[in-house]
Amino acid sequence: MPRLRHHPRTLRAVSAALLTALAALAALLTATAPAQADTTVCEEFGSTVIQGRYVVQNNRWGTSAPQCVTATDNGFRLTQADGSVPTNGAPKSYPSVFNGCHYTNCSPGTALPARISGISSAPSSISYGYVDNAVYNASYDIWLDPTPRTDGVNRTEIMIWLNKVGPIQPIGSQVGTATVAGRTWQVWSGGNGTNDVLSFVAPSAISSWSFDVMDFVRATVARGLAGNDWYLTSIQAGFEPWQNGAGLAVNSFSSSVNTGGSGDPGTPAACTVSYAANVWPGGFTANVTVTNNGSAPVDGWQLAFTLPSGQSVVNAWNASLSPSSGAVTATAPAGNSRIAAGGSQSFGFQGSYSGTFAQPNAFRLNGTACRTA
Repeated sequence: MPRLRHHPRTLRAVSAALLTALAALAALLTATAPAQADTTVCEEFGSTVIQGRYVVQNNRWGTSAPQCVTATDNGFRLTQADGSVPTNGAPKSYPSVFNGCHYTNCSPGTALPARISGISSAPSSISYGYVDNAVYNASYDIWLDPTPRTDGVNRTEIMIWLNKVGPIQPIGSQVGTATVAGRTWQVWSGGNGTNDVLSFVAPSAISSWSFDVMDFVRATVARGLAGNDWYLTSIQAGFEPWQNGAGLAVNSFSSSVNTGGSGDPGTPAACTVSYAANVWPGGFTANVTVTNNGSAPVDGWQLAFTLPSGQSVVNAWNASLSPSSGAVTATAPAGNSRIAAGGSQSFGFQGSYSGTFAQPNAFRLNGTACRTA
């Protein structure tokens, strides 16, 4: 290799070229290097922890074909899902992420198991990534038992199917429809020989949602499949694949359980929502103020409400709203995601409507029902 001459101009040119090359190499390494937090699990019942509070599990129980999940910062993706099983039987696995306890594997710092009567709310949110070349459901799996057990099979299983692809159906038979958490569901009831199963099936795919798990727990109690003195032991979200499934992803997941009673009707709401609309033919604007009546701040706030039929969001400010119609969730902007105790945050949006204008009649702040001002 020739030796460099010590001419100042030459040294400056070489230094500039070297810095440019190093910058290009750094950019290439940054673009191609995998995220340091990603962990791949291929063991049949292997698991890992994400966010320091949730467990991602491979949970391959219905097939001997290879399956791997890769845990990400906020969820997981199914990176290998070989083989298939008959679509008129059980799925081949349930790769998932959970808060709570599953066969003695408990997520760090979980409040579960917790007695149902002592849970005021259990807000959860999910964002899914779907694929076309597979047969699967995207579902929550919620477990209830008369005892605070952390091992084995619980007495009652609640499934919430947010998407269904292919000729598959829940356990049992359809027993009707129900409106739960602001949405209408097909309701299926049955048993698999070890536990009762109550399934709520969305009529069309839901890719992201924020809701209160306790709405489904209370609907299950009302149907006599659990009691208020029972325990909520686990809140899980993932996929049941029958055929293939590589590429399916939970992009993000959150779950918390708020204890402190079932909520006396005389107890003041933990939040208040003021909804002021300015309406003209075919359109409107709405200014929404959310007040935190609690004694602790609310971080990462989300306000869920259902727009009346015929209404849709055109644009929004000081929050992002998704989807544009139906059950909508307003999510705080990154730089303004805290509502201090006794404080408030405001956002607004412009919308369109057909027919007669009406305002939403119920709001939930991070899963907690709010009073309307």
